[in-house]
This record gives sequence, structure tokens and C-alpha cells, in this order.
Amino acid sequence: MRYVIRLHFPTSNNMAEYEALLSGLRIAIELGVKRLDVRGDSQLVIDQLMKESSCHDPKMEAFCKAVRRLEDKFDGLELNHAVPPNIFARDITKPSVEFKDPTEPGPSSTGSGRASLAPPGQ
Repeated sequence: MRYVIRLHFPTSNNMAEYEALLSGLRIAIELGVKRLDVRGDSQLVIDQLMKESSCHDPKMEAFCKAVRRLEDKFDGLELNHAVPPNIFARDITKPSVEFKDPTEPGPSSTGSGRASLAPPGQ
């Protein structure tokens, strides 16, 4: 079964992961599922739920508690960090673009502040 959740409010990636998990758990409960193997791609969320990592942020703690309340609805609930099969995965270790240090003066740090469409040197 596949489903889509559209979040129409500002959120972090981890909060979105929790929203997806909670929605999936609620759907499973509505369908009468008693045993569930959840595979999530957020290592932090899975670690928080498996108590391998603590929730320092109050929002993350609230999400974690909401999942705990739904755990009791299942005879067995297993949470695993895993990328689903048939999904291409790539690890990226640095940004794809270079960011200019905001403390460095830019090329238009002097002058009138008006833009010119003339090529440089003209």
C-alpha cells in the first residue's frame, strides 16, 4: 500500500518523518493491523524511538510521545532504519554549491548601489 501525505505548514525534515510515521500508524490501526514492521529512512527518528538517542527538542519529544501512545494499539511494532528496496541511494558529503561567507565584502559593497547592465570595464 502506498499513500501520500502533504504537509501544508512549515516543518523540519525530522518533524515530517514523524508526521509520516504517525499517519502510517493511524492508517494501520484503522485497517486492523496488529503486527507492523516499520522501515524509516531517518536514523535520528528511529534512534529516538528505539531509545538509542534522547529527544532534546520539545517538539521532537512531543512527536516521540505521540508514537508511544499508538504503540499500545499493536501486538508487535518493530522500527528499523532502512532504505526501501529498489531505491537508489547516494551519500553526499558536502554541498553541491559553494556558499560565499556573508562577512566577506561583495563586489557591490561600494558604489551607488545601482545595477548596471553594461559588460565589466565599460
